[in-house]
Amino acid sequence: MSNRSTPPFRADHVGSFLRPQVLLEAREKKAKGEIGAADLRQVEDKAIAQIVKFQEDVGLLAVTDGEFRRTYFHIDFLEQVGGVKTDIPVMIRKPDGTQELAPPVMRVIDKVRHVKDIQLADFQYLKSCTTRTPKVCIPSPTMLHFRGGRAGISKQHYPELEPDFYEDVAKAYGEELASLSKAGCTYVQMDDTNLAYLCDDKMRAAARARGDDPNELPHRYAKFINRVVAKKPAGMTLAIHLCRGNFQSTWAAQGGYEPVAEALLSEMNVDAYFLEYDDARSGDFKPLRFLPRGKVVVLGLVTTKLGALEKKDDLKRRIDEAAKYAPLEQLALSPQCGFSSTVHGNNIAVEAQRAKLRLVIETAEEVWGSA
Repeated sequence: MSNRSTPPFRADHVGSFLRPQVLLEAREKKAKGEIGAADLRQVEDKAIAQIVKFQEDVGLLAVTDGEFRRTYFHIDFLEQVGGVKTDIPVMIRKPDGTQELAPPVMRVIDKVRHVKDIQLADFQYLKSCTTRTPKVCIPSPTMLHFRGGRAGISKQHYPELEPDFYEDVAKAYGEELASLSKAGCTYVQMDDTNLAYLCDDKMRAAARARGDDPNELPHRYAKFINRVVAKKPAGMTLAIHLCRGNFQSTWAAQGGYEPVAEALLSEMNVDAYFLEYDDARSGDFKPLRFLPRGKVVVLGLVTTKLGALEKKDDLKRRIDEAAKYAPLEQLALSPQCGFSSTVHGNNIAVEAQRAKLRLVIETAEEVWGSA
């Protein structure tokens, strides 16, 4: 079996990397007003050039900017969409008496629209740093609905969600994808926690409490994402990554993919799926039976949460198990998530990133004949 000529590649990755100390310090200085935005961007540029070289040296065919310009994988992007507002994070008291910062809450307070090219300059810089395929990671449009449900979306501007809200969001995403395509971008990944959360009984109960039907939502989200796919420029691969939470090596949801599998794999028109399969929380491979011809599932078998290195034979055995439900030709391999979905990063050593990615590449070469 040969290498795939278009992404996702046989050995791929989700996108984010641990932020170097020099970048974290520069961000802190910027927050204190000691340096300006242009100064911070210079530090980011240098760090991104280095992480691109790291990815190339490891042997990856798709490279990202490591999400080095972001604090959170989703908020930095979504708050630049017109009509979206992020509430300032608040301190909450936990049952044990300690306090922690609650994640910022996003609300739709106006008509959603594309007011500027959000990723364009970042993509152009990434493209200038590499001869490989540059990949852009953006949050899934479902992030604007799931967390707050109906209550998080202005009733004044959207008395009914269908069709105007979904269509406005899709139009904004379509314009963003068009601007990236014009600049030469051929590979975009949408990061989605919500479909994975709908595999978890507690999260399903929370959705029900917000007035949503957890059995209906996956189908609604498939239709929602299909509106974006319908606006996808020709020649672009659009993938979706399902994440069960990846904050400082912790997770938020558990449960196999069965509750969402049909909507996700059969109904959604994206080109590829990055699915987390790094531990028992993800369930078995049976849901892959819904995968139609022409689509690819990238199996996230290598964990980014822990430094211990998986055994190659175990990975091969699990790929064989997955191939009972979906053709081997339609499978690929990656870590289950990024190494740093937020600026805080997972509790893993910098060098472990290299070892994990090399393991993915070597295993893919042995299974498929080429990474």
